[in-house]
This record gives sequence, structure tokens and C-alpha cells, in this order.
Amino acid sequence: MTVAVSRAQVLAFRWHAQQLDRRPGTASDAADCAVLDLGIQNTGPDGAAWALRVRGAPADTSNVLALAWTLRAAPHCYRRADLPAVAVATAPFSDADAGKRIFDANRPLKAAGIPASDALRAVAAEMRDIVREPTGKGAMSAALAARMGEPYLRLCRPCNATHLYEMPFRLAALHAGLELRPNTSPPVLERIPGWEFAPYTDGERDPRLDPIRGYLRFFGPATPKIVAAYLDAPVKDVKAHWPGDVTDVSIDGEAASILTADVDALLDPPADTSVRLLGPFDPYLQLKDRELLVPDEASRKDLWRPLGRPGAVAVGDEIVGSWRPRTSGRKFTVEVTPWQNLTAKVRTGVDEQAQELADFRGVTLTGVTTAE
Repeated sequence: MTVAVSRAQVLAFRWHAQQLDRRPGTASDAADCAVLDLGIQNTGPDGAAWALRVRGAPADTSNVLALAWTLRAAPHCYRRADLPAVAVATAPFSDADAGKRIFDANRPLKAAGIPASDALRAVAAEMRDIVREPTGKGAMSAALAARMGEPYLRLCRPCNATHLYEMPFRLAALHAGLELRPNTSPPVLERIPGWEFAPYTDGERDPRLDPIRGYLRFFGPATPKIVAAYLDAPVKDVKAHWPGDVTDVSIDGEAASILTADVDALLDPPADTSVRLLGPFDPYLQLKDRELLVPDEASRKDLWRPLGRPGAVAVGDEIVGSWRPRTSGRKFTVEVTPWQNLTAKVRTGVDEQAQELADFRGVTLTGVTTAE
């Protein structure tokens, strides 16, 4: 039996699943945010910390969270206690998957007869041996270049030096037992305390941390093709690991699947009209069916720009505009580009969010402006 749902039900379900309807400060600690099961990308000046804040988390996240390169080789925040299981859950499903995730790095490895998974294991082993104390990315790259063979290396023309390809470098780091030190640029890698080194184990994946299930929990309903795009994985591998406990869904006539346990929540999601200033890489915006969230093409181009991506102004589960921070010294302005007329209530909500963001950044809010 196929369950029919509307776009409105889907967006309300996702909004609630990601806990964006929680009030500020209602989470007991940062680890109480459910979307950490999938990981929160830490990109941009406010990063994962602001994504947690708009989901009700307190300001201090230092004791319970850790940062690692995982999905799409991007830095993601997780609960520190989950890191070993995250390494298994986010590992490639197959050698073909590993080859796809490392992009152009796979070509010379394949020509040399080195399976991509074996290459990642080899890189992880060397990285583990190199990092005995906190090590900057540049020093790590130079040390790896001296140890790895030609198929692993490329000439970086901008800096006129030979480096390891970027994707294997990043994807091997967590399996080497290495985390990223927060707020470092260039990144500094350091050993995770108590890590038992076993790169790319074939251990059982924790269902709670499984990214396929995670996508369905927080962005469902979805299809294998959509989830594969999110993971940079082959559709074939995603289909092979597709959960058995799913229900077929029709979203305004489009076929998809949802975890069976979430069907009731999808059919009757709670309504919410909270105003949120979402960061450019907030989890709510990381979905791959962008047309569903933002039907208007011009608005999608405004929000998901290749460079200089703005944040999103959300009213409940609907995106109604974009925003950008404007800073001058310690003075801070939020510039809003509305896609529609904003009511007085919504503008008040934007003002409140702007003040909270200024407090979060430790700057003085001078106002909220509208882009011309």
C-alpha cells in the first residue's frame, strides 16, 4: 500500500524531525540534538554551533562534540562518544563506492591496480603513524607526500608542490583515529583519545548512525537516487543497503520511501511558525530534492549559489528569503533578501534571531536591513 502525502506534510515532518521547532535553550546539552546522528556539517563562520543553537542547544559544546571529515569529505560535528561507530557507519559500502567518493584520485590508483578501499587503508595507516601530536594539514601533507607512491600523488599547480589527492586525505583521517581541532585554519589534526586503530573495518553499522537511515529520518521521504547524491555513493550500493523497514509514499504523485516507524509522524506533523535564520550549510538545507523545499527556480539560485552562499530565512518549514551577515569591526548587520512580503510578526522574529546571532558571535547588532 502506498501512502499519499502532500509537500506541506513532508516539510512539516522534516522541520519537526530536525527539532527546528524547539525553543532556545530547551536542549539539556548539545548532544541532545537528534540530527547529530547524521552529522552536522561545520562550514562557514557560524557552522555547526549555530545549527545546534537554533535547535535549542546551549552555547557550550566543547565537552561532548567532536569534528571529523566524513560525508562528502566535509567536516561534520558528532557526539564524541559516537566517533568509532561513525567511522564504520560513514565508510564506503564497497570498493566501487570508495572509488566514486575519491573522485579523480581513483584514476591513477585504478591504473596502478590499487583498489580504492586498499588505498584508503594505506593512507589511514600512514596518517596514524605521522600524527603523534597535533599536526597542521600542511605538515601532514608534506609527510604523506614523502611516504606514499606516485599513484597517490598529484602536482598542485597553485602551490607548485606534490600532494596527496584531497579526497583520500580527508576520507582516511577519521579511520586513522584523527579528529579536527575546532576553529583552526588551516586544519589541525590530532589523535582521538582512546582510539583503537582499525582502519576501514567491516564492522556492523549502527542503525542509529547509518547515513541512509539518517537521510530518511531527517529528509524523508526519499529515493535511493536522492540518498546516493547526498552520500556521493553509487545508486547501486545505496539500493543494496536500503532499509527493509520502509513504506512506499507518494508525494503529490512522486514515488519515495519513508521509514515505517515515521509514517504516523509524516501523516500528522505538528504545525510550527517559528522564525529561524538558518546558516548556509544548515542540515535543513542539505537535502537533495531542492525543488520540493524551494519550488521557485530564481529563489533556488539565490539560496544555493556555487560561491558566497547566503543563509535562509525560514518561517516554520517554509523558506521565505535569504540573509547575509554584514560586519564592520564589532558592529554587525543582518541583510535580508525577502522572496515575498514579510508580515510584521515575521519581521519581529527575524529581528529576534538577528539579535541572538549577534550575541552568539559576541558582536553588537546595529540593525536588520533589506537588500535592494
